Amino acid sequence: MTRQRRARTSRQRQPIDVQHRRRLKNPFESLRVLSEDHVAHIHQTAIQYLSDQGIRVLFDEARRVFAAGGAAVTDDLMVRLDPDSIRFALDSAPSVFEIAAPNPERNVDVGGRSVSLVPVGGPPFASDLSGGRRSGTLADQRNFLRLTQTYDVLAVTSPCVEPDDIDLSVRHLESMLSTLTLTDKVPFLYARGRQRVRDGFDLVKIRHGIAGDDEFTRSARCWTNINTNSPRQLDVPMSMGIIDFARMNQPCIMTPFTLAGAMAPVTLAGALVLQHMEVLAAVTLAQLTRPGAPVLYGAFTSNVDMKSGSPAFGTPEAMKGAIASGQLARHVGLPWRSSGSSTSNSVDAQAGYETMANTYGALLGGANWIQHAAGWQEGGLSASFEKFIVDVEMCQIIAEWFQPIEVSEATLALDAITDVGPGGHFFGTQHTLDRYETAFYRPLVFERTNFEQWTEEGSRRTDQRAEVTWRTALESYEQPSLDDSILEELQDFVARRTAEGGALPD
Repeated sequence: MTRQRRARTSRQRQPIDVQHRRRLKNPFESLRVLSEDHVAHIHQTAIQYLSDQGIRVLFDEARRVFAAGGAAVTDDLMVRLDPDSIRFALDSAPSVFEIAAPNPERNVDVGGRSVSLVPVGGPPFASDLSGGRRSGTLADQRNFLRLTQTYDVLAVTSPCVEPDDIDLSVRHLESMLSTLTLTDKVPFLYARGRQRVRDGFDLVKIRHGIAGDDEFTRSARCWTNINTNSPRQLDVPMSMGIIDFARMNQPCIMTPFTLAGAMAPVTLAGALVLQHMEVLAAVTLAQLTRPGAPVLYGAFTSNVDMKSGSPAFGTPEAMKGAIASGQLARHVGLPWRSSGSSTSNSVDAQAGYETMANTYGALLGGANWIQHAAGWQEGGLSASFEKFIVDVEMCQIIAEWFQPIEVSEATLALDAITDVGPGGHFFGTQHTLDRYETAFYRPLVFERTNFEQWTEEGSRRTDQRAEVTWRTALESYEQPSLDDSILEELQDFVARRTAEGGALPD
Protein backbone atom coordinates (compact mmCIF):
# COMPACT_ATOMS: atom_id res chain seq x y z
CA MET A 1 0.00 0.00 0.00
CA THR A 2 2.87 2.38 0.79
CA ARG A 3 4.41 1.83 -2.64
CA GLN A 4 1.05 2.51 -4.27
CA ARG A 5 0.61 5.75 -2.33
CA ARG A 6 4.14 6.85 -3.24
CA ALA A 7 3.54 6.11 -6.91
CA ARG A 8 0.34 8.11 -6.85
CA THR A 9 2.07 11.04 -5.17
CA SER A 10 4.87 10.94 -7.74
CA ARG A 11 2.38 11.03 -10.61
CA GLN A 12 0.57 14.00 -9.13
CA ARG A 13 3.78 15.99 -8.95
CA GLN A 14 4.67 15.71 -12.60
CA PRO A 15 4.43 19.04 -14.45
CA ILE A 16 1.32 19.15 -16.59
CA ASP A 17 0.31 21.32 -19.52
CA VAL A 18 -3.05 22.94 -18.85
CA GLN A 19 -4.31 25.16 -21.64
CA HIS A 20 -6.48 27.40 -19.48
CA ARG A 21 -3.40 28.55 -17.55
CA ARG A 22 -2.33 30.54 -20.58
CA ARG A 23 -3.60 34.07 -21.38
CA LEU A 24 -5.12 34.54 -17.94
CA LYS A 25 -7.96 36.98 -17.35
CA ASN A 26 -8.73 38.41 -13.91
CA PRO A 27 -12.50 38.09 -13.39
CA PHE A 28 -12.60 40.20 -10.23
CA GLU A 29 -13.24 43.90 -9.80
CA SER A 30 -10.18 45.85 -8.69
CA LEU A 31 -10.06 47.22 -5.15
CA ARG A 32 -9.50 50.87 -4.26
CA VAL A 33 -7.58 52.45 -1.41
CA LEU A 34 -7.74 56.02 -2.75
CA SER A 35 -10.75 58.15 -3.54
CA GLU A 36 -11.12 59.30 -7.14
CA ASP A 37 -10.37 62.84 -5.94
CA HIS A 38 -7.10 61.69 -4.39
CA VAL A 39 -6.11 59.81 -7.55
CA ALA A 40 -6.78 62.90 -9.67
CA HIS A 41 -4.91 65.09 -7.17
CA ILE A 42 -1.80 62.86 -7.24
CA HIS A 43 -1.90 62.86 -11.05
CA GLN A 44 -2.23 66.62 -11.39
CA THR A 45 0.40 67.20 -8.71
CA ALA A 46 2.86 64.99 -10.62
CA ILE A 47 2.24 66.83 -13.91
CA GLN A 48 2.66 70.23 -12.28
CA TYR A 49 5.83 69.16 -10.48
CA LEU A 50 7.37 67.87 -13.71
CA SER A 51 6.57 71.22 -15.29
CA ASP A 52 7.92 73.31 -12.39
CA GLN A 53 10.84 71.23 -11.10
CA GLY A 54 11.43 68.56 -13.74
CA ILE A 55 13.56 65.44 -13.86
CA ARG A 56 17.29 65.07 -14.50
CA VAL A 57 18.07 63.29 -17.79
CA LEU A 58 21.68 62.21 -18.31
CA PHE A 59 21.41 61.09 -21.95
CA ASP A 60 21.84 63.95 -24.43
CA GLU A 61 19.68 62.34 -27.14
CA ALA A 62 16.83 61.95 -24.65
CA ARG A 63 17.11 65.63 -23.69
CA ARG A 64 16.85 66.54 -27.38
CA VAL A 65 13.72 64.42 -27.75
CA PHE A 66 12.16 66.11 -24.73
CA ALA A 67 13.14 69.55 -26.03
CA ALA A 68 11.56 68.82 -29.43
CA GLY A 69 8.38 67.96 -27.54
CA GLY A 70 8.26 71.34 -25.83
CA ALA A 71 10.24 70.68 -22.65
CA ALA A 72 12.57 73.27 -21.13
CA VAL A 73 16.12 71.86 -20.86
CA THR A 74 18.74 73.60 -18.75
CA ASP A 75 22.51 73.30 -18.45
CA ASP A 76 22.23 71.27 -15.23
CA LEU A 77 20.57 68.47 -17.30
CA MET A 78 17.17 69.16 -15.82
CA VAL A 79 14.16 68.68 -18.10
CA ARG A 80 10.94 70.49 -17.25
CA LEU A 81 8.14 68.87 -19.19
CA ASP A 82 5.35 70.63 -21.01
CA PRO A 83 2.06 69.39 -19.49
CA ASP A 84 0.58 69.15 -22.98
CA SER A 85 3.34 66.74 -24.05
CA ILE A 86 2.51 64.51 -21.07
CA ARG A 87 -1.18 64.53 -22.03
CA PHE A 88 -0.24 63.78 -25.64
CA ALA A 89 1.86 60.84 -24.46
CA LEU A 90 -0.95 59.38 -22.38
CA ASP A 91 -3.40 59.77 -25.26
CA SER A 92 -1.09 58.06 -27.74
CA ALA A 93 0.08 55.12 -25.60
CA PRO A 94 -2.06 52.00 -26.17
CA SER A 95 -4.18 50.73 -23.28
CA VAL A 96 -4.12 47.16 -24.64
CA PHE A 97 -1.80 45.30 -27.01
CA GLU A 98 -0.58 41.81 -27.85
CA ILE A 99 2.98 40.48 -27.84
CA ALA A 100 3.68 37.83 -30.47
CA ALA A 101 5.72 34.83 -29.32
CA PRO A 102 7.80 32.57 -31.59
CA ASN A 103 5.02 30.03 -30.97
CA PRO A 104 1.70 31.80 -31.69
CA GLU A 105 0.02 29.66 -29.03
CA ARG A 106 2.21 31.51 -26.51
CA ASN A 107 1.15 35.03 -27.56
CA VAL A 108 0.47 37.35 -24.63
CA ASP A 109 -2.30 39.90 -24.11
CA VAL A 110 -1.39 43.03 -22.15
CA GLY A 111 -3.94 45.40 -20.61
CA GLY A 112 -7.61 45.17 -19.79
CA ARG A 113 -8.23 42.20 -17.51
CA SER A 114 -5.27 40.21 -18.82
CA VAL A 115 -2.70 38.94 -16.29
CA SER A 116 0.81 37.77 -17.16
CA LEU A 117 2.70 35.97 -14.39
CA VAL A 118 6.42 36.45 -15.01
CA PRO A 119 9.35 34.61 -13.38
CA VAL A 120 12.13 36.18 -11.33
CA GLY A 121 14.46 38.50 -13.16
CA GLY A 122 18.05 39.56 -12.63
CA PRO A 123 19.49 38.25 -9.33
CA PRO A 124 23.28 37.75 -9.33
CA PHE A 125 23.01 34.56 -7.26
CA ALA A 126 21.29 31.22 -7.74
CA SER A 127 20.46 28.79 -4.97
CA ASP A 128 19.15 25.30 -4.41
CA LEU A 129 19.14 22.89 -1.49
CA SER A 130 21.96 20.72 -2.77
CA GLY A 131 24.21 23.38 -4.31
CA GLY A 132 23.61 26.21 -1.88
CA ARG A 133 23.93 29.90 -2.75
CA ARG A 134 26.39 30.71 -5.53
CA SER A 135 27.07 33.16 -8.34
CA GLY A 136 24.69 32.51 -11.20
CA THR A 137 25.92 30.59 -14.21
CA LEU A 138 24.71 30.07 -17.76
CA ALA A 139 23.78 26.51 -16.75
CA ASP A 140 21.56 27.95 -13.99
CA GLN A 141 19.98 30.40 -16.39
CA ARG A 142 19.29 27.64 -18.90
CA ASN A 143 17.68 25.47 -16.24
CA PHE A 144 15.42 28.34 -15.19
CA LEU A 145 14.49 28.82 -18.85
CA ARG A 146 13.63 25.13 -19.13
CA LEU A 147 11.40 25.41 -16.06
CA THR A 148 9.79 28.57 -17.46
CA GLN A 149 9.00 26.67 -20.65
CA THR A 150 7.61 23.72 -18.68
CA TYR A 151 4.98 25.58 -16.68
CA ASP A 152 2.21 27.11 -18.78
CA VAL A 153 1.16 29.52 -16.03
CA LEU A 154 4.34 31.55 -16.61
CA ALA A 155 3.49 33.76 -19.57
CA VAL A 156 6.89 34.97 -20.81
CA THR A 157 10.60 34.48 -20.24
CA SER A 158 12.65 36.57 -17.87
CA PRO A 159 16.38 36.86 -17.05
CA CYS A 160 15.96 34.61 -14.02
CA VAL A 161 19.60 34.80 -12.95
CA GLU A 162 22.69 36.64 -14.18
CA PRO A 163 25.18 34.19 -15.83
CA ASP A 164 28.32 35.48 -14.16
CA ASP A 165 30.54 32.82 -15.75
CA ILE A 166 30.07 34.36 -19.22
CA ASP A 167 32.17 37.35 -20.28
CA LEU A 168 30.11 40.53 -20.07
CA SER A 169 30.76 41.47 -23.70
CA VAL A 170 29.02 38.33 -25.01
CA ARG A 171 26.72 37.53 -22.10
CA HIS A 172 23.69 39.01 -23.85
CA LEU A 173 24.38 36.88 -26.93
CA GLU A 174 24.61 33.60 -25.03
CA SER A 175 21.57 34.47 -22.92
CA MET A 176 19.44 35.33 -25.95
CA LEU A 177 20.55 32.21 -27.83
CA SER A 178 19.52 30.12 -24.83
CA THR A 179 16.20 31.94 -24.47
CA LEU A 180 15.27 31.60 -28.13
CA THR A 181 16.19 27.92 -28.39
CA LEU A 182 15.09 26.54 -25.00
CA THR A 183 11.71 28.31 -25.00
CA ASP A 184 9.09 29.41 -27.49
CA LYS A 185 7.62 32.09 -25.22
CA VAL A 186 7.97 35.87 -25.55
CA PRO A 187 11.64 36.74 -24.85
CA PHE A 188 13.08 39.40 -22.55
CA LEU A 189 15.89 41.74 -23.62
CA TYR A 190 17.99 43.81 -21.22
CA ALA A 191 18.19 47.50 -22.09
CA ARG A 192 21.88 47.82 -21.26
CA GLY A 193 23.28 49.53 -24.29
CA ARG A 194 22.45 50.34 -27.89
CA GLN A 195 24.47 47.60 -29.60
CA ARG A 196 23.36 44.96 -27.11
CA VAL A 197 19.72 45.87 -27.73
CA ARG A 198 20.35 45.84 -31.48
CA ASP A 199 21.85 42.36 -31.20
CA GLY A 200 18.80 41.22 -29.26
CA PHE A 201 16.37 42.60 -31.82
CA ASP A 202 18.30 40.92 -34.64
CA LEU A 203 18.19 37.57 -32.87
CA VAL A 204 14.45 37.88 -32.24
CA LYS A 205 13.95 38.68 -35.93
CA ILE A 206 15.82 35.52 -36.88
CA ARG A 207 13.72 33.43 -34.46
CA HIS A 208 10.52 34.84 -36.03
CA GLY A 209 11.83 34.41 -39.56
CA ILE A 210 11.70 38.16 -40.23
CA ALA A 211 14.06 39.81 -42.70
CA GLY A 212 13.91 43.52 -41.89
CA ASP A 213 13.04 46.15 -39.32
CA ASP A 214 9.82 47.22 -41.07
CA GLU A 215 8.17 43.87 -40.53
CA PHE A 216 9.62 43.58 -37.03
CA THR A 217 8.07 46.86 -35.93
CA ARG A 218 4.56 45.84 -37.04
CA SER A 219 4.14 43.72 -33.91
CA ALA A 220 5.44 43.61 -30.37
CA ARG A 221 7.73 40.57 -30.12
CA CYS A 222 9.88 41.02 -26.99
CA TRP A 223 9.91 43.12 -23.83
CA THR A 224 12.15 44.97 -21.43
CA ASN A 225 11.99 46.75 -18.10
CA ILE A 226 13.78 49.98 -17.23
CA ASN A 227 14.25 51.45 -13.77
CA THR A 228 14.42 55.16 -13.20
CA ASN A 229 17.14 56.31 -10.79
CA SER A 230 14.74 57.39 -8.08
CA PRO A 231 14.44 60.09 -7.06
CA ARG A 232 13.92 62.04 -10.33
CA GLN A 233 16.66 60.85 -12.63
CA LEU A 234 16.91 58.95 -15.92
CA ASP A 235 20.40 57.62 -16.61
CA VAL A 236 22.04 56.93 -19.97
CA PRO A 237 21.31 53.20 -20.54
CA MET A 238 17.72 53.48 -19.29
CA SER A 239 16.98 56.52 -21.47
CA MET A 240 18.66 54.80 -24.39
CA GLY A 241 16.57 51.68 -23.81
CA ILE A 242 13.32 53.66 -23.77
CA ILE A 243 14.21 55.31 -27.08
CA ASP A 244 15.45 52.13 -28.77
CA PHE A 245 12.45 50.04 -27.76
CA ALA A 246 10.01 52.80 -28.71
CA ARG A 247 11.62 53.22 -32.14
CA MET A 248 11.19 49.51 -32.80
CA ASN A 249 7.65 49.49 -31.38
CA GLN A 250 8.54 46.99 -28.63
CA PRO A 251 7.07 47.04 -25.10
CA CYS A 252 8.97 48.80 -22.35
CA ILE A 253 7.95 48.74 -18.68
CA MET A 254 8.71 52.03 -16.93
CA THR A 255 9.49 51.15 -13.31
CA PRO A 256 10.63 53.67 -10.70
CA PHE A 257 12.52 52.11 -7.80
CA THR A 258 10.59 53.97 -5.12
CA LEU A 259 11.26 52.36 -1.75
CA ALA A 260 9.63 54.57 0.86
CA GLY A 261 12.16 55.83 3.38
CA ALA A 262 15.16 55.48 1.04
CA MET A 263 14.73 56.45 -2.63
CA ALA A 264 11.27 57.90 -1.96
CA PRO A 265 9.61 59.85 0.83
CA VAL A 266 8.80 57.85 3.94
CA THR A 267 5.09 58.51 3.46
CA LEU A 268 3.22 56.24 1.06
CA ALA A 269 1.52 59.21 -0.60
CA GLY A 270 4.91 60.82 -1.22
CA ALA A 271 6.32 57.60 -2.67
CA LEU A 272 3.30 57.25 -4.96
CA VAL A 273 3.48 60.79 -6.33
CA LEU A 274 7.22 60.36 -6.99
CA GLN A 275 6.55 57.03 -8.72
CA HIS A 276 3.81 58.63 -10.81
CA MET A 277 5.90 61.58 -12.00
CA GLU A 278 8.80 59.32 -12.97
CA VAL A 279 6.51 57.00 -14.92
CA LEU A 280 4.94 59.96 -16.71
CA ALA A 281 8.35 61.30 -17.71
CA ALA A 282 9.51 57.92 -19.04
CA VAL A 283 6.26 57.31 -20.92
CA THR A 284 6.49 60.78 -22.45
CA LEU A 285 10.00 60.06 -23.71
CA ALA A 286 8.75 56.86 -25.39
CA GLN A 287 5.74 58.52 -27.00
CA LEU A 288 7.72 61.53 -28.22
CA THR A 289 10.09 59.04 -29.84
CA ARG A 290 7.31 57.01 -31.48
CA PRO A 291 3.65 57.81 -30.81
CA GLY A 292 1.75 54.63 -30.06
CA ALA A 293 4.75 52.62 -28.84
CA PRO A 294 3.59 50.02 -26.27
CA VAL A 295 4.48 50.86 -22.67
CA LEU A 296 3.48 49.68 -19.20
CA TYR A 297 3.12 51.65 -16.00
CA GLY A 298 5.68 50.06 -13.68
CA ALA A 299 4.98 50.05 -9.94
CA PHE A 300 7.55 48.83 -7.45
CA THR A 301 6.66 51.00 -4.48
CA SER A 302 7.36 49.29 -1.18
CA ASN A 303 9.37 50.38 1.84
CA VAL A 304 12.64 49.77 3.62
CA ASP A 305 13.19 48.40 7.08
CA MET A 306 13.93 51.51 9.13
CA LYS A 307 16.27 49.59 11.45
CA SER A 308 18.53 48.10 8.78
CA GLY A 309 17.75 50.11 5.64
CA SER A 310 17.12 46.87 3.75
CA PRO A 311 14.29 46.64 1.20
CA ALA A 312 11.09 45.11 2.57
CA PHE A 313 8.47 43.27 0.51
CA GLY A 314 5.13 41.72 1.28
CA THR A 315 4.47 44.57 3.70
CA PRO A 316 1.11 46.25 4.31
CA GLU A 317 2.57 49.34 2.65
CA ALA A 318 3.53 47.35 -0.45
CA MET A 319 0.03 45.88 -0.72
CA LYS A 320 -1.64 49.27 -0.36
CA GLY A 321 0.89 50.79 -2.75
CA ALA A 322 0.07 48.14 -5.36
CA ILE A 323 -3.65 48.75 -5.16
CA ALA A 324 -3.13 52.52 -5.33
CA SER A 325 -0.76 52.08 -8.29
CA GLY A 326 -3.47 50.21 -10.13
CA GLN A 327 -5.81 53.14 -9.61
CA LEU A 328 -3.20 55.57 -10.93
CA ALA A 329 -2.45 53.40 -13.96
CA ARG A 330 -6.12 53.08 -14.84
CA HIS A 331 -6.54 56.82 -14.38
CA VAL A 332 -4.01 57.44 -17.15
CA GLY A 333 -5.17 54.51 -19.30
CA LEU A 334 -2.02 52.37 -19.17
CA PRO A 335 -1.51 48.65 -18.52
CA TRP A 336 0.51 48.19 -15.37
CA ARG A 337 3.18 46.01 -13.89
CA SER A 338 3.54 44.97 -10.25
CA SER A 339 5.61 42.31 -8.47
CA GLY A 340 5.61 39.23 -6.29
CA SER A 341 8.62 39.56 -3.98
CA SER A 342 10.13 38.41 -0.71
CA THR A 343 13.04 39.40 1.50
CA SER A 344 13.34 35.98 3.14
CA ASN A 345 16.71 34.24 2.88
CA SER A 346 15.23 30.74 2.65
CA VAL A 347 12.17 28.93 1.34
CA ASP A 348 10.26 29.28 4.57
CA ALA A 349 6.92 30.59 5.84
CA GLN A 350 8.11 34.20 5.56
CA ALA A 351 9.02 33.67 1.91
CA GLY A 352 5.60 32.23 1.14
CA TYR A 353 3.64 34.84 3.05
CA GLU A 354 5.56 37.81 1.65
CA THR A 355 5.34 36.67 -1.94
CA MET A 356 1.66 35.86 -1.53
CA ALA A 357 0.97 39.25 0.06
CA ASN A 358 2.79 41.13 -2.71
CA THR A 359 1.15 39.06 -5.44
CA TYR A 360 -2.34 39.33 -4.00
CA GLY A 361 -1.92 43.08 -3.55
CA ALA A 362 -1.10 43.21 -7.27
CA LEU A 363 -4.03 41.00 -8.24
CA LEU A 364 -6.51 42.85 -6.03
CA GLY A 365 -5.28 46.07 -7.62
CA GLY A 366 -5.85 44.72 -11.15
CA ALA A 367 -2.22 44.30 -12.27
CA ASN A 368 -1.70 43.16 -15.85
CA TRP A 369 1.91 42.07 -15.44
CA ILE A 370 3.37 40.57 -12.26
CA GLN A 371 7.13 40.23 -12.35
CA HIS A 372 9.18 38.08 -9.97
CA ALA A 373 6.13 35.86 -9.51
CA ALA A 374 8.31 32.74 -9.30
CA GLY A 375 11.73 32.29 -7.73
CA TRP A 376 12.51 35.70 -6.17
CA GLN A 377 14.35 35.39 -2.86
CA GLU A 378 16.56 37.44 -0.54
CA GLY A 379 15.18 40.80 -1.68
CA GLY A 380 16.11 40.04 -5.29
CA LEU A 381 19.68 38.92 -4.69
CA SER A 382 18.97 35.23 -5.27
CA ALA A 383 16.92 33.16 -7.69
CA SER A 384 15.96 29.97 -5.86
CA PHE A 385 15.00 26.79 -7.68
CA GLU A 386 12.90 25.53 -4.78
CA LYS A 387 11.22 28.92 -4.37
CA PHE A 388 10.52 28.89 -8.11
CA ILE A 389 8.50 25.69 -7.73
CA VAL A 390 6.67 26.81 -4.58
CA ASP A 391 5.73 30.04 -6.36
CA VAL A 392 4.60 28.19 -9.49
CA GLU A 393 2.26 26.29 -7.19
CA MET A 394 0.78 29.60 -6.05
CA CYS A 395 0.56 30.86 -9.64
CA GLN A 396 -1.30 27.73 -10.70
CA ILE A 397 -3.69 28.18 -7.78
CA ILE A 398 -4.29 31.75 -8.97
CA ALA A 399 -5.05 30.45 -12.47
CA GLU A 400 -7.63 28.04 -11.02
CA TRP A 401 -9.04 30.81 -8.82
CA PHE A 402 -9.71 32.78 -12.02
CA GLN A 403 -11.85 29.99 -13.51
CA PRO A 404 -15.62 30.58 -13.36
CA ILE A 405 -17.94 28.43 -11.27
CA GLU A 406 -20.03 26.36 -13.65
CA VAL A 407 -23.71 26.41 -12.72
CA SER A 408 -25.83 23.85 -14.56
CA GLU A 409 -28.22 21.03 -13.82
CA ALA A 410 -25.26 18.64 -13.79
CA THR A 411 -23.12 20.71 -11.42
CA LEU A 412 -25.98 21.53 -9.03
CA ALA A 413 -26.07 17.76 -8.45
CA LEU A 414 -29.61 17.59 -7.07
CA ASP A 415 -29.95 13.90 -8.01
CA ALA A 416 -26.77 13.07 -6.11
CA ILE A 417 -27.94 15.06 -3.09
CA THR A 418 -31.23 13.15 -3.15
CA ASP A 419 -29.54 9.74 -3.60
CA VAL A 420 -27.14 10.28 -0.70
CA GLY A 421 -29.81 11.50 1.65
CA PRO A 422 -29.39 13.14 5.07
CA GLY A 423 -26.18 12.25 6.92
CA GLY A 424 -24.58 10.33 4.05
CA HIS A 425 -21.41 11.00 2.02
CA PHE A 426 -20.59 11.57 -1.63
CA PHE A 427 -17.35 9.57 -2.01
CA GLY A 428 -18.96 6.66 -3.87
CA THR A 429 -21.71 8.37 -5.83
CA GLN A 430 -21.68 8.15 -9.61
CA HIS A 431 -21.63 11.97 -9.70
CA THR A 432 -18.30 11.94 -7.81
CA LEU A 433 -16.84 8.98 -9.69
CA ASP A 434 -17.49 10.74 -13.00
CA ARG A 435 -15.60 13.86 -11.89
CA TYR A 436 -13.12 13.06 -9.15
CA GLU A 437 -10.01 13.13 -11.35
CA THR A 438 -10.67 16.68 -12.58
CA ALA A 439 -12.91 18.17 -9.89
CA PHE A 440 -10.23 19.98 -7.90
CA TYR A 441 -6.83 21.54 -8.38
CA ARG A 442 -4.11 18.90 -8.15
CA PRO A 443 -1.11 20.20 -6.16
CA LEU A 444 2.30 20.34 -7.75
CA VAL A 445 4.33 20.24 -4.53
CA PHE A 446 2.01 20.94 -1.58
CA GLU A 447 1.34 17.90 0.63
CA ARG A 448 -2.13 16.87 1.84
CA THR A 449 -1.42 13.50 3.41
CA ASN A 450 -2.02 12.84 7.09
CA PHE A 451 0.78 13.03 9.64
CA GLU A 452 1.37 9.27 9.74
CA GLN A 453 1.73 8.94 5.98
CA TRP A 454 3.86 12.08 5.78
CA THR A 455 6.16 10.64 8.47
CA GLU A 456 6.31 7.26 6.77
CA GLU A 457 7.38 8.93 3.52
CA GLY A 458 10.30 10.76 5.15
CA SER A 459 8.74 13.87 6.77
CA ARG A 460 9.94 15.99 3.87
CA ARG A 461 9.46 19.76 4.10
CA THR A 462 8.00 21.77 1.25
CA ASP A 463 11.42 22.91 0.00
CA GLN A 464 12.66 19.31 -0.02
CA ARG A 465 9.66 18.22 -2.09
CA ALA A 466 10.19 21.23 -4.35
CA GLU A 467 13.78 20.15 -5.02
CA VAL A 468 12.54 16.75 -6.21
CA THR A 469 9.91 18.47 -8.34
CA TRP A 470 12.22 20.84 -10.21
CA ARG A 471 14.82 18.18 -10.82
CA THR A 472 12.12 15.83 -12.12
CA ALA A 473 10.76 18.61 -14.31
CA LEU A 474 14.19 19.15 -15.88
CA GLU A 475 14.50 15.44 -16.57
CA SER A 476 11.18 15.46 -18.43
CA TYR A 477 11.69 18.85 -20.12
CA GLU A 478 10.94 18.88 -23.85
CA GLN A 479 12.72 21.47 -25.97
CA PRO A 480 10.36 23.26 -28.38
CA SER A 481 10.72 22.42 -32.03
CA LEU A 482 12.87 24.76 -34.09
CA ASP A 483 13.62 24.69 -37.79
CA ASP A 484 17.23 23.63 -38.43
CA SER A 485 17.86 26.61 -40.69
CA ILE A 486 16.70 29.06 -38.02
CA LEU A 487 18.81 27.36 -35.37
CA GLU A 488 21.84 27.53 -37.63
CA GLU A 489 21.23 31.21 -38.38
CA LEU A 490 20.92 32.00 -34.65
CA GLN A 491 24.14 30.16 -33.89
CA ASP A 492 25.96 31.80 -36.79
CA PHE A 493 24.87 35.26 -35.66
CA VAL A 494 26.11 34.66 -32.11
CA ALA A 495 29.40 33.22 -33.41
CA ARG A 496 29.94 36.19 -35.71
CA ARG A 497 29.14 38.81 -33.08
CA THR A 498 31.29 36.98 -30.54
CA ALA A 499 34.21 37.00 -32.98
CA GLU A 500 33.65 40.73 -33.44
CA GLY A 501 33.98 41.23 -29.68
CA GLY A 502 30.32 41.43 -28.74
CA ALA A 503 29.28 44.61 -26.93
CA LEU A 504 29.75 46.01 -23.45
CA PRO A 505 26.97 47.92 -21.66
CA ASP A 506 26.80 51.66 -22.44
